[in-house]
Amino acid sequence: MLTGFDQIFAELAGRGVRKRMIAAWGVDGHTIAAAGRAVNLGLVDVTLVGDKDKIADACREEGVDKSLFTIVHNTDELSSVSQAVQMIREGEGDFLMKGLCSTDKFLRAILNKETGLLPPKGTLTHCGVLEIPQYHKLLFVGDVAVIPAPDFKQKQLIMGFLVKTAQAVGVEKPKVAVIAATEQVLVSQMATIEAAMLAKMADRGQIKGCVVDGPLALDVAIDKESVAIKGLESPVAGDADCLLFPNIESGNVFYKANSKLVPGVRQAGILVGAKVPCVLSSRADSIDTKLNSIAVAAMSAR
Repeated sequence: MLTGFDQIFAELAGRGVRKRMIAAWGVDGHTIAAAGRAVNLGLVDVTLVGDKDKIADACREEGVDKSLFTIVHNTDELSSVSQAVQMIREGEGDFLMKGLCSTDKFLRAILNKETGLLPPKGTLTHCGVLEIPQYHKLLFVGDVAVIPAPDFKQKQLIMGFLVKTAQAVGVEKPKVAVIAATEQVLVSQMATIEAAMLAKMADRGQIKGCVVDGPLALDVAIDKESVAIKGLESPVAGDADCLLFPNIESGNVFYKANSKLVPGVRQAGILVGAKVPCVLSSRADSIDTKLNSIAVAAMSAR
């Protein structure tokens, strides 16, 4: 099992076969710096779709050799995004990355029913990955960015994608904590009822490939001392690999609180559910976060 991003980098570099990444409107310094580091580390091969002059300027400002990349010249942002998606559809890349383009343009291209990347009746969701110094392994969390208030079926789908991503990074049988405000099942809190239903479905083999428990409050999901104090018996508590949040607010606050308040935290974020993984980092995300996201997407790509 890989417990940190540096181990993921080493695993990818050691495979000897690089996945192919296509960056949509990849004209900004952060995208180019992260992509350049990924190429130099031996993780991926990169194609940048965008204005070649803007790319050259950004490479010069970041001190990145533009010959590291294949550059597909396109001077229009929206057209570049569509072209990048079309290249993925035609098999020219294994996964997609958002560059300087806005998130809504990026998502519209992916979700387009005729030319996009979402399978029929598919669901797009976000998987965050965190390396927290105070925790003993990587945490896979969802959904923190796409589905505001997942219904029960969507929670099953989110869980499935969290598990697949964790497995791609070497977690053989991920432990999933279904998060709520308490580990008690309360009629007044639907999140606890649905968490208990998911846990029971896993117990009876309706959900496979993972171990599920819930409802679990966040403290008992990730802290063994809290588990001991509360006297909780659980195969997941204190050792979770995946955290399934009840709504986007709780997941997003957890993700951002870690990014701003936890020294040394490292993060990644990808969209899953499309035909290929898609790196969806904020334009304000650090180069390190974008590099980590590239690595997780490369591990997840077929």
